Amino acid sequence: MKTLPMLAGLVSVLALATAPVLAAPMEIEDLAKIKSAGNLTVAPDGQTIAFTVSKYPDLHAGDEDGFSKSQLYIKRTGAEAVLFTSGENSVSRPHFSPDGDTVYFLTRRGEDKHNALYSLSLSGGEATKVFQHETGIGDYAISPNGQTLYFVATEKDEDKSKLSKKGFDAYAYEEDQTLAALWTVSLDAEDAKADTLFTDKHVTGVELSSDGRSLVVAAVPTALVDDSLMKTRLHVLDAASGRLRAEVATPGKLGSFVISPDNQRIAFQAGTDIHDTSTGVLMLANMSDGSFRQLTPDALQHITDVEWLDNDSILANAHRGVESALVSYSLSGDEERIFATPADVVVRNVEVGQGGKLFFTADSPKHPSEVFKAEGGAVQKLTDNNGWLADIDLAPQTTFTFTARDGREIQGLLITPTGTQPANGWPLIMTVHGGPEAHDSDGWLTAYSRPGQFGAGDGYAVFYPNYRGSTARGVAFAKEHQNDYAGAEFNDLTDAVDALVAAGIADKDRVGITGGSYGGYASMWGATAQTDHFAAAVPFVGISNQVSKFGTSDIPNEMHLVHSLKWPWEDNWMNLIERSPIFHAGKSTTPTLIMHGERDTRVHPSQSMELYRSMKVRTDTPVRLVFYPREGHGNRRAAARTDYAYRLMRWMDTYLAEGATRNDPMPEFDLNLSEKLGWDKKDDDE
Repeated sequence: MKTLPMLAGLVSVLALATAPVLAAPMEIEDLAKIKSAGNLTVAPDGQTIAFTVSKYPDLHAGDEDGFSKSQLYIKRTGAEAVLFTSGENSVSRPHFSPDGDTVYFLTRRGEDKHNALYSLSLSGGEATKVFQHETGIGDYAISPNGQTLYFVATEKDEDKSKLSKKGFDAYAYEEDQTLAALWTVSLDAEDAKADTLFTDKHVTGVELSSDGRSLVVAAVPTALVDDSLMKTRLHVLDAASGRLRAEVATPGKLGSFVISPDNQRIAFQAGTDIHDTSTGVLMLANMSDGSFRQLTPDALQHITDVEWLDNDSILANAHRGVESALVSYSLSGDEERIFATPADVVVRNVEVGQGGKLFFTADSPKHPSEVFKAEGGAVQKLTDNNGWLADIDLAPQTTFTFTARDGREIQGLLITPTGTQPANGWPLIMTVHGGPEAHDSDGWLTAYSRPGQFGAGDGYAVFYPNYRGSTARGVAFAKEHQNDYAGAEFNDLTDAVDALVAAGIADKDRVGITGGSYGGYASMWGATAQTDHFAAAVPFVGISNQVSKFGTSDIPNEMHLVHSLKWPWEDNWMNLIERSPIFHAGKSTTPTLIMHGERDTRVHPSQSMELYRSMKVRTDTPVRLVFYPREGHGNRRAAARTDYAYRLMRWMDTYLAEGATRNDPMPEFDLNLSEKLGWDKKDDDE
């Protein structure tokens, strides 16, 4: 009789032992596990590829704080990708030697003070330092015979360095510039001295023709960020003398560029005119005289990368809405074909191998950036850097399209929690991209400031709107926000909320908004002018005052040419003030957590201070301002990114919780990071 309970207990234990382990949703702690492939390049044989894989330090696993680190991988046909570097410093710009036996890359090792050029034989061995300049090396190219290096770098200013060490560190704002020149050096001679080849302007990029006779250099009159955005132009040089042969005088922004195999033409991305917000149009220039023409000025897309298939066909990565397509164009701009790619991925960068092979990096709702190969209509995923995601219960991601109040169709991407949809809808976090000349594609959308999967794992629907002003729907759509700060562009956001509520997806009383840069502007506007729609706001490096932003930003000309279209003094002062969140701060009832990097030059930290002060003085609404002392326009260190993610979600948890009110007290500033990062347990173990 007494054996029956024991048997029942044994059956229960066995049932538990054999029951499948249910996958858990993604959490903030998982962010540090993410690896992303990039810097893809193809060897001359068209078979072997090199690429980098980047990852942030994992503070939860005991890593020290720091930046993302990239390491080099080599993959040969039929073999697994092999890790070729594993140093403490990042590797960048891999480039194969002309014979394909060696791969070059930039990194710092040992006592290097700056980036230097290293090489590594594909047969193995230790990396060898090829050349080190007195300052860091930027972009570079190597001659077809492997004997000459062309590189971008600044000149060392010994006097300035000595004075600075003695405390003389005063500088003139926007005058104290060091221009980067194009240099050349022989790789055959030991201790060869580099010589400048092109010094008239600030050089940002270089491409060498396949015959080694010509260089195409991207250069700008000054080193100012504003000029780099609006005045960068292509220059065709004689590789031996540096003599300027031609200039491609495009009217607006400039993107990536590549020389044709026959060295006659340049395919590149650029803005269609001086007021185009981005570089999404495919263009073609002649190397001989710099004349150019636009191939896709009216296409409803945004070109993100270009390569040559052969002398007569250009391969473009075209983002169309929330999807991507690898498109072949003729020299006249006719669309020739669309190459097969997986339906669920978004292509980011593409390289062309021999025999029509295409290698590209792409991400999807199920994984961050990985490397793929397309050949003969078949596509193969070559890497799986994030296999751990197979054990994560990823939330579903779909495209959500709605009609704005003026009839304009707007797209966005929606991630919803797994499980049954609540009767009143889920609490919603509206996540607004910056720019606004950018767009969200139907790929991997989760990062430290973009809650995506870990937000859905906590029970939130997360929506990414491609509001008007976004790219990927043509130049005209991207320009629809111009001369209308916070107008129709941000009405799209509240119209999105209304549409999501009407569809039963979002709970209208539990909607939060977040975003960085222009998305921070949207979040500040949502917290003030649109306060009735949002129960919580977390703006990051956002714009609160369009007048003072003009005077403190490093992009005043870009603001004027592609956004406002008017200078502030052109009967525009009051309009700019009324389009500023501080003007509406007095009516805010939205609890607002403001965060900013203290070293931000794009959107000065005073922008966040102004909104904080305006809300603090004029309302009783909960408001907090958090500064990151070592960060700029976005957090680049692991600790600051981790801190940000925890603060973002805790703020949303506080004010979007069931039964929460807008007057509830703010959470404590302390995040209890010692416990979250496992430091308490580690101390106990020690």
